[in-house]
Amino acid sequence: MLAGAAGQAQAQTQAGPVATTTTGQVAGVTADGVTAWKGIPFAQPPVGPLRWRAPQPPRAWSGVRPATDYSNDCMQIPFAADAAPLGTPPAEDCLYLNVWKPADAPADAKLPVVVWIYGGGWVNGGASPTVYSGAPMAKEGVVFASFNYRLGRFGFFAHPALTAENADDGHLGNYGYMDQIAALKWIQANIAAFGGDPDNITIMGESAGGGSVLNLMTTPLAEGLFDRAISMSAPARMDSSLKPLHAEGKPDAEDDGQGFAEWAGVTGDDAQALAALRALPAEKIVEGTGMATRPVAPASGPMIDGKIMVGADSVFRAQQQARVPLMIGGVTADIGWGPPLPRDEMLARFPDPEAARAAYGDITPDEAFRYSIYMDSFMIEPARFIAQEQTKAGAPVWHYRYGYVADTMRSEWPAVPHATEIPFFLQTIDARYPDKVTPADREASKLIASYIVNFARAGDPNGAGLPRWPVFDAQSQPVMRFNNDGVEGGPDPWRARLDVTQAAAEAARK
Repeated sequence: MLAGAAGQAQAQTQAGPVATTTTGQVAGVTADGVTAWKGIPFAQPPVGPLRWRAPQPPRAWSGVRPATDYSNDCMQIPFAADAAPLGTPPAEDCLYLNVWKPADAPADAKLPVVVWIYGGGWVNGGASPTVYSGAPMAKEGVVFASFNYRLGRFGFFAHPALTAENADDGHLGNYGYMDQIAALKWIQANIAAFGGDPDNITIMGESAGGGSVLNLMTTPLAEGLFDRAISMSAPARMDSSLKPLHAEGKPDAEDDGQGFAEWAGVTGDDAQALAALRALPAEKIVEGTGMATRPVAPASGPMIDGKIMVGADSVFRAQQQARVPLMIGGVTADIGWGPPLPRDEMLARFPDPEAARAAYGDITPDEAFRYSIYMDSFMIEPARFIAQEQTKAGAPVWHYRYGYVADTMRSEWPAVPHATEIPFFLQTIDARYPDKVTPADREASKLIASYIVNFARAGDPNGAGLPRWPVFDAQSQPVMRFNNDGVEGGPDPWRARLDVTQAAAEAARK
């Protein structure tokens, strides 16, 4: 039985490594040098009257609860091309987490903790994909944890009826982010029972997970819940594209919620309307919200609510973010899309078109030229911007660009596509490329994982036997480049591109 299906019922006794949490004992399983506990509830199931509520503390159980299987991932529409296919069926009852530790580590080992936050555009993703397994990293001497958070309209939804209900002291709209904070609170309170150090927690995520890392660095509600951060391929300059939860006289997330409600046949903004919304089948709520699904009704992603999400861009500019050590970067073929405009029209969008021509003009063909500009704008320059602002705040930053392509994929991928670096970072390349992993792939994965473990352990990725990764500084702005032929830390060969892109981003703010 899936752990999620077990709900909050009294657990049955099961032999296995037992850890004692604040709500009861959980029995895991040991295999291949790693002890794992899966499907541990960190909140009550967000179903029925708890749909669109802040996560509520889990209920205690008696006896020993089996924790050997992943829970259901959160409700979504899976898609075949997902780089991290789900390992369990989606369901609304999904707020569970997983922990891995070295099997021989004593309960009081106080090992560094790495917490993984999955991506998927805030509409897809889960903790169950095999490429997100924490077992390989646990073998490197860390306690690794992952958790689910609500997605799509379940995780990010506003409606006047919810605002009027105000069941959680003004915490509205960003329920998926509330789940992330609740999971981190649980981890901080319980991870010592699994051999982890609650005073040495690194949060790590990619894409929407990387954006979540930046949001956690900027919301006061997550203050003190982590000590270091790793943000991979994060859409960092998002403030201007996010709607407010509520704003008189301008489009807001409540408008989207009302639009969906009307599409679903629910009108009004009173308690009766809210009851009708909470009674809708889960399949109706998720309809049209997947990354590979055509929209059928309005939907909101993360929204500016002033409490859970205040806007990473503006908070970093104001130097009000968490001043923790940070690793941040992207991949060499990251996300980049936009209309197929002619070259001159693309260049005319920059404050200094001639500087942009000098930076990008040699890129051919036109498709690659446009893609490079869109990619830099959406992913590559924002990572450097965050590195600049975190450095201004006095925290150490290590900036990277990952360009190592899996050996057997080089005929298809001239550079590293979005999300394909994850198996190298987490050492799960055998799950992503079964029967195709080469010794060079293993060496590349071991290298980046070693930097991550060092960073989690001491707040600095550098260590004995590793090529030196220079700390970021405002003047030289170095980047660590991971390429097919090795690694190199130093001046950024894309700096001119990022300079003109940053100038365009700053001009757009005025």
